[in-house]
Amino acid sequence: MQKRIMRFFSLTVFVLLLSALSQASAFAATAQGTSSTGINPYSPAYQHSYRHGVVPTISQNNKMKSYSQMHPAVTGNTLGYGGGIDGIGVTSGHEKVYLIFYGTQWGTQSTDSNGNLTFSNDPKSGAPLLQQMFKGLGTGNELWSGVMTQYCDGSGVATGASSCPSGAAHVGYPTNGALSGVWYDNSAASPSAASGHQLAVEAINAAAHFNNTTAASNRYAQYVVLSPTGANPDNYKTGGFCAWHDYNGDTTLSGGAASSPYGDIAFTNMPYVMDQGTSCGQNFVNPNGTDDGYTMVEGHEYAETITDQNPAGGWTASSGQENADECAWISTGQGASANVTMGNGTYAMQSTWSNDTNRCDISHSIIGGGSGGNDFSISANPSSLSIAPGSNGTSTISTAVTSGSAGTVSLTASVSPSGPTASLSPTSVTAGNSSTLTVSVGSTVASGTYTVTVSGTEGSANHSTSVTVTVGSGGGGSNIITNGGFESGSSSWTQSSTGGYQIVDPSNPHTGSYSAYLCGYNYCTDTIYQTVTIPSTATKVVLSYWTYISTSESGSTCYDYFYARLRTSTGSVISTPQQQCNANTHGWTKYSFDVTSALSSYKGQQVQVYFAGTTDSSLVTNFYVDDVALTVS
Repeated sequence: MQKRIMRFFSLTVFVLLLSALSQASAFAATAQGTSSTGINPYSPAYQHSYRHGVVPTISQNNKMKSYSQMHPAVTGNTLGYGGGIDGIGVTSGHEKVYLIFYGTQWGTQSTDSNGNLTFSNDPKSGAPLLQQMFKGLGTGNELWSGVMTQYCDGSGVATGASSCPSGAAHVGYPTNGALSGVWYDNSAASPSAASGHQLAVEAINAAAHFNNTTAASNRYAQYVVLSPTGANPDNYKTGGFCAWHDYNGDTTLSGGAASSPYGDIAFTNMPYVMDQGTSCGQNFVNPNGTDDGYTMVEGHEYAETITDQNPAGGWTASSGQENADECAWISTGQGASANVTMGNGTYAMQSTWSNDTNRCDISHSIIGGGSGGNDFSISANPSSLSIAPGSNGTSTISTAVTSGSAGTVSLTASVSPSGPTASLSPTSVTAGNSSTLTVSVGSTVASGTYTVTVSGTEGSANHSTSVTVTVGSGGGGSNIITNGGFESGSSSWTQSSTGGYQIVDPSNPHTGSYSAYLCGYNYCTDTIYQTVTIPSTATKVVLSYWTYISTSESGSTCYDYFYARLRTSTGSVISTPQQQCNANTHGWTKYSFDVTSALSSYKGQQVQVYFAGTTDSSLVTNFYVDDVALTVS
């Protein structure tokens, strides 16, 4: 009996020792990185390895920090070069950022006074803010971008290197902005919880939309897939994160890799993080910083994409973290998040890791030649056309040198959806010169709104501009004025005010919520006009609109005037259907003029439908105009 007890005791001790050894081994493995993947188990990328550069929520980030403090073997901030994937490590050229507003849930599209797309279902006005931010990068001597320029790629950079050799191709400084295109993909609703595969496919679709259909055209590009409010891409609301980035060829993507015929496509999963409030950065820098998190989180992913374009072939730490991961959610001291001033405003941004200073920096001198060579800008005038079936319209595509010297810019044009056709003459220009875009609308083209995207390429630099084309119904009298009720703001109209005020105004609409408000203060000249193309088949053209005049003047003498005019595309007056003075104060009144004879010599040509208000230095007069139509039959 005693022997049995001894044997049982010995077996029990052996089992307990074996269990202790197993736990010790597990703890040792944890101390080296928590798992075979080496990822902090509190990271949202744990068991989701495609979530490169993931921005954890603030509470999740605190858990990650606590774990790292208890397991110091996971630490190590210095970034090392990953050797590149498909020859791509960093964005070693001028950055091209494309913003994709994904899904019909964004609502109705409009354009603000800065030329940014706005949406009716954007409660925090995040869309124009991100467009402005990417326009502002590389302007106003901002040096937040300078931190990233110390990183490089190329055959001369050894795998594991922590610094760049002489002659290596560095991350480019985004001279004069990084925004290269914006697209509202309202072809369908975005998924309620898009998978990584679906987001990659959307980025590939965007590359096609912007005519980036070669590997070379996508070499320095990144596509930011912006989900609408209420959406939950990759289940971020319960996944403990705010955003991540990757590229289409990652086989670990949820749903699998996405095949691209256009080379590797770098993209960001960018949710509408304002839905998550302070957990994703609301008010992190500014007391009323509702959108602080939107610029900080997207700035985080942008900085990581340009330093690790095809993850993880670029620059990462031994823990797997990228340059912005190491500096996330710092509120005080060195590397604290702050407002970064650019040429067009200030934006809440976080710091990023700098190898050469061994710390998180919010600014840094530019290294490696800055922009990476010549660069240019591109624009369209006018940026909107109204064309009846059987007619065509033109827009001038202008280019300008923004850095380096003037090189040859190759131009291409694409139309979405299909219908009208677009051509350019010439198809290449020396930067600083212009080309003529001609949009032709066949007699069978359906009425609706189309977008013509003109892309220009000069070496590694690629930029685009767009022209909105509105096609009338044709026959039976079609209105070729776009946004004649001003419900989409100044979209399709060109406005000017001597007082610097917005012409489109909600104070006194005839119908809807807006009208054009001209003058109302001393010594003013306010104008607004829209460029349209008179169909070559037009037999009758009628101009109609409503006006409202209120004045402090009295008597029969005219001091303040309202003008309705038709002008050539260069601004010469064709005719003045109405010249109204303050002596004729009235409420909303409709005016209609048959202008067929005046426009008989302008069939197939562009003209301006133009309104102006002028006042003298004494009493105030207010002129309003609304519900403008130019009906062609």
